[in-house]
Amino acid sequence: MPDMWIGLSAAVLRRNWWWTGFLTLVCAGTAVAVALITSTSDQWWWGGGAAVAWLASLFFMINRGYGRALLTTSGMEFRTFVGRRSIPCSEITRIEKRQHQTRGGFWWELWAVRVRGRSLTIPGAFGSRVRDAEFEQKLRVIQERWSRAVGG
Repeated sequence: MPDMWIGLSAAVLRRNWWWTGFLTLVCAGTAVAVALITSTSDQWWWGGGAAVAWLASLFFMINRGYGRALLTTSGMEFRTFVGRRSIPCSEITRIEKRQHQTRGGFWWELWAVRVRGRSLTIPGAFGSRVRDAEFEQKLRVIQERWSRAVGG
């Protein structure tokens, strides 16, 4: 079985970039509003807080967009914007689909639940639409490849 990459399609990556731009505009608007409303001595604290929140969000969005997973016969290799990590299939007990809810809606991620240690998000596999065929296909492929590797 050849190695297989799991990552975001061009359309999903483009949508991620649009949301990143929207987030940037919201944070910039917040920083400008804070600068105009607060007194001079407090501006830098509030503006700095907005900048830190924006940088953390920007890092999350870029890391999420460029993350991908390499499925091999022996395990999974996770590659993100800032790092790499390999996990043998024998250390994974199951692949989970987890739902997250915010005021703005829902999104789903895939997680590798390990025998010991914390569960890890599988990069390149998230969805924000109900019945997203591309996301469900990624889930099926990862579960199938994992179950073959562990002999299940």
